[in-house]
Amino acid sequence: MSRVLILTDGKAGHENQSKAFARALDCSSEIVKVGFRSRFAKALSYGLDHLGVRTTRLLSIEGDVSRRLSTTLADDPPAAVIGTGSGTFYAAKAIARRLGVKCGVVLYPRGYDIASFDCVLAPAFDRPAKAPNVIEMPSNLVAADEAFYEKGVATFLARTPNGEAVVKGQVTAVAVIIGGPNKCSTMTPEWMKAQLDAIFDGNRRQSTAIGGDRQSSAAPVEFWVTTSRRTPPEVEAVVDAYPWNYRLIYSKDHFNPIPAFVKLARRLYVTAESTGMLSEACTFGTAEVIALDNLKPGPHKFRRFVEDLRAAGYIDGNRKVDLSGPFAAARRLLGL
Repeated sequence: MSRVLILTDGKAGHENQSKAFARALDCSSEIVKVGFRSRFAKALSYGLDHLGVRTTRLLSIEGDVSRRLSTTLADDPPAAVIGTGSGTFYAAKAIARRLGVKCGVVLYPRGYDIASFDCVLAPAFDRPAKAPNVIEMPSNLVAADEAFYEKGVATFLARTPNGEAVVKGQVTAVAVIIGGPNKCSTMTPEWMKAQLDAIFDGNRRQSTAIGGDRQSSAAPVEFWVTTSRRTPPEVEAVVDAYPWNYRLIYSKDHFNPIPAFVKLARRLYVTAESTGMLSEACTFGTAEVIALDNLKPGPHKFRRFVEDLRAAGYIDGNRKVDLSGPFAAARRLLGL
């Protein structure tokens, strides 16, 4: 098995996408934290990159990797260097050049010389330029595989015996994943209440319409929810007040039920700013995915992301993202 060197900026969302990329390439990996020595060094990197100057002197590299670039890594180099996010783009080029290998990055490296990356996996919402080395994706990458979901479901069922009824088809699960506000989104108790009222009322009415009278054999509906570390306390209080069959309030319990939600739910609601969770829901499982729109007005990337997924049938539908083609193209570009 080939191996790759993953450069991380320390952000879990970026690192997880790099891990997913390495797994898709069928490569083992070593993870190294990198950064710029200063803000000036990062600013300088854009100009130097366009001049063809890629030097590790601008970088802060964790551990003994700096020394190993001239010793063990140089003698037995990885197949490629990969990274996700602006803190890794220049570093991927500089370290790959030092080792004489190719580099691939995830997300669009705007401001850098695109043509000199060997492979760029860019989400469509970044509106990447059309180029032979740029592979457009409908969603973010998600570091998960079937074993991950099997373990997640098993752990969930051990904590929630009622979940077995969903597995057996005796109960239909409607699940809600709640993130939190960011620069392009809001989240208020009033908004949350309106969303949850609509979810409970709409799914109960639909179940009644399908099931008819009490003698019907239609499966009853269970409601599941999880909040996140980003969910405001006042919003969690609203969520906690509803009659959930299963609830995970993050401020009280850090267990992760999302793998089970993705695999078991028939319908899955996700707050629209949660691009990672929407990507996972639209890539794995069989659920119909619905985005709860808490986005601010304007043509920002979160809005583009949701609208693109909806237009392609991944949101408000149960079509799933297939990244096998993009991954095959990435392997070719990186010579793997």
